[in-house]
Amino acid sequence: MTFSPPPFASPAEELRVLDAELAQLDARRAQLLTRRAWLVQLLGTPARVPAPVWQAPRPAPAGAEVSGPGAQRVLLVLGGVLLAVAAVAFTVVGWGAMGIGGRSAVLAVVTLATAAAPVLLLRRALRSTAEVLAALALALTVLDAYAVHRVLLPDTGGLAFTAVASAVLAAAWAGYGLSLPTLRLPGPAAVAVAQLPLFLGALAVDAGPVPTTAALLLTAAGDALALLIAGRRAVRLAAASALCTVGGLALLSALWLTWTSTTLPQSLQAALLLALTAALCLTLAHRLPAPTGPAEKGVDGTTPGAVVAATLAGTALVAGVAGVVRVPAPESWTWPLLLCTAALLLPAATATTLPTAIRRGLAAASLGLQALAVLSAVPLVAAVLLGPVSWLPRIWSGAPDDARAVTGAVWEAGAGHPVAADLVLLLAAATATVLARSAAAPPRYRSGARWTAAALGLCGLLAAPAALRLPYPTALALPLLLTAALLTLAHRTPAPAPQPPASGQGAPASRPARNSQATAGLAATATALLCATEALGAALPSRPATLLVLAVLTALFTATAASTRPETAHGPGRAAAAAAVLCATALAGTGGAALDLAPHRTALLVLLVPAAAVLIAALLATRLAGRPAAALRQTVELAAVPAALTAPVLAIGHPATLSAVLAGCAVLAAATAIRPDRRPAGPAAAVLFFAATWVRLAAWGVTLPEAYTGPVTVAGLAVGLLRRRQDRTVSSWTAYGAPLTATLVPSLVQVWASPHGPRPLLLGTAALLATLAGARARLQAPLVLGGTALGLVAVHELAPYVLRLVGVLPRWVLPALAGLLLLAVGATYERRLREARRVRDALGRMG
Repeated sequence: MTFSPPPFASPAEELRVLDAELAQLDARRAQLLTRRAWLVQLLGTPARVPAPVWQAPRPAPAGAEVSGPGAQRVLLVLGGVLLAVAAVAFTVVGWGAMGIGGRSAVLAVVTLATAAAPVLLLRRALRSTAEVLAALALALTVLDAYAVHRVLLPDTGGLAFTAVASAVLAAAWAGYGLSLPTLRLPGPAAVAVAQLPLFLGALAVDAGPVPTTAALLLTAAGDALALLIAGRRAVRLAAASALCTVGGLALLSALWLTWTSTTLPQSLQAALLLALTAALCLTLAHRLPAPTGPAEKGVDGTTPGAVVAATLAGTALVAGVAGVVRVPAPESWTWPLLLCTAALLLPAATATTLPTAIRRGLAAASLGLQALAVLSAVPLVAAVLLGPVSWLPRIWSGAPDDARAVTGAVWEAGAGHPVAADLVLLLAAATATVLARSAAAPPRYRSGARWTAAALGLCGLLAAPAALRLPYPTALALPLLLTAALLTLAHRTPAPAPQPPASGQGAPASRPARNSQATAGLAATATALLCATEALGAALPSRPATLLVLAVLTALFTATAASTRPETAHGPGRAAAAAAVLCATALAGTGGAALDLAPHRTALLVLLVPAAAVLIAALLATRLAGRPAAALRQTVELAAVPAALTAPVLAIGHPATLSAVLAGCAVLAAATAIRPDRRPAGPAAAVLFFAATWVRLAAWGVTLPEAYTGPVTVAGLAVGLLRRRQDRTVSSWTAYGAPLTATLVPSLVQVWASPHGPRPLLLGTAALLATLAGARARLQAPLVLGGTALGLVAVHELAPYVLRLVGVLPRWVLPALAGLLLLAVGATYERRLREARRVRDALGRMG
């Protein structure tokens, strides 16, 4: 057993704990020796029982679950609670049975005796008892204050007396704690009670919101002073908790006064309070002790508390200045003024002369308030980006009056003050640009600022026509110009070419730059696609505008994809190629609708797009080589798939045109499958060819299933024959199973459904030929499928005669014949089984 005395134990207390532990060990040893003696006597083996070394006068019971100090603390706490309850009962209930002198004497004597007792107890190293009595003394002082109010000052207001009493108690408890520094409770208790005097005093005199906020601020200043000068950890923790609570209430109250102020004097008073709050937070951020361990350090080795204090200081300063400036300005300019004021903190946030914690806090405050201002422009951006969706139910209903009308019902839902919101976006983009170009800003700030400036600037430019009510053509031209500019930027961005292994010091540094350029190119391409979508959405109200925008977008994306070099055919080039094909598809479909063509005629226009895509992919395959060019070709072909699927859907109501469209798609798939790397398109071409044939037969009114399945079977058998010649290991089921099934199964269904006509004879002949061919070539699939079909045709043909014969014979003949058959099979079971095995083996040896 390892004994570890508590860190605060005195020699006398440690000696008492050691005696208790030894008593427990001796009791356990005596129990074990007694058990051993009984076991020796039971076994009948003489053995000497060792006597115990020493006997404790009062051994502790075996299996004790509570240690001596723990039991002592529980008893002390219970005793202190009972004394406090008794004191409360005496003060509240039994007060009236004594005179004023007796009352004062009893309270004074009990309080002084309880407060003096810890002095004697600490001298005897009885710290736990002293702590309990000190807590009881603090509770008695509260009862003393209550008694004084009830007897001596009954007419005094409750808030005023509580404010004075709390001030007196805080001073008394603080002095008591300083006089007895070993005690842990008086200091934190004094800090907690010190939060009440100024606040309750302001409420007692009905001082108003400004003085009340000032009282909270002064209380927070006292907490900050206690936090900085206190020596005990418990007092510092209590002061920090009180500072966060009271200081937070003061800051929120000042911010509310700033927000609700309507006159210049009111805003100046609130600004003064915020300035004092900022001064307190900056002082605290500067005077907080440096971190002493990894757990207390933040980023760059700063103290998190100092960073938070500096952030609150920056927030208070910006709010105060913005509150004063916004009073004479229109209400709609509140957010732009807040953003401009927050931007003024950035020079201080990047100044190297300030401590790191303060700079980080000011930067966080500035960026956070700017982000809050930018959030006010979210409704405007949502209306501009999502507004054109409301035109889908009434597409081509007529050009709107101006650019704001393009937003439709989304704008009517509320987009705030449009000009101010757009100004917020542009100002935030300008601020982010300045930060990105600032050499004093950290690299991580500059990188994020560049992306933020680009995003905010783009949103501001897209929202400008709607915010300023510019003419409707502006809402079309601006997104198209932005699309062209972004595509040019993406095209000029170099591709992330593979690099050799790094050798030397310059190679690792260049890799992040290449990755950044590639990311910028992809981002520019994605943004160009967004602008193109916005332009197309804005063109939905007008038919000519829709055609014009689709034509311009097709030309832009086609030019970008065509100018892509093989060594730079990376993400932007592939995205432009796919967008060009999709825009061309939409242009073809929209053109047919604009010309009032029937859907099946529009399908022929749409079919021109995949035809052009296949032709372009073939040209790329012959003129360009390498992996990037192959990826570009693949993108063009995949982008043509939606057009190839849309054309049959449009022609589905006209069978003749649908057949032609399917045949055209089959030709395109076959032309694609000519290249060795596009062989998987061959089966798709075959399926499309047969689908076109079936649609044409259906248009002609052909109902014979063999007309549909016969070409499939002939083509399938030819392909299977060629494959078996090239590879003799291919199974006959793989080569001929599907083609034969395609004709035999539908024909068998027709034979059993309609017994008249020459179909049974023709099907039987075909099945017999398949069976003979399979037997001669030793192939399983023709033999099994042909034989099965031949047997079913034979059964179908013999069934009427059998049924007629069954109707003539007596009823007992069929059971008799069935019994004889079963007897014959049973008698020759082994031989039949051997014959079945031989048939199985023979089939197994076939291909």
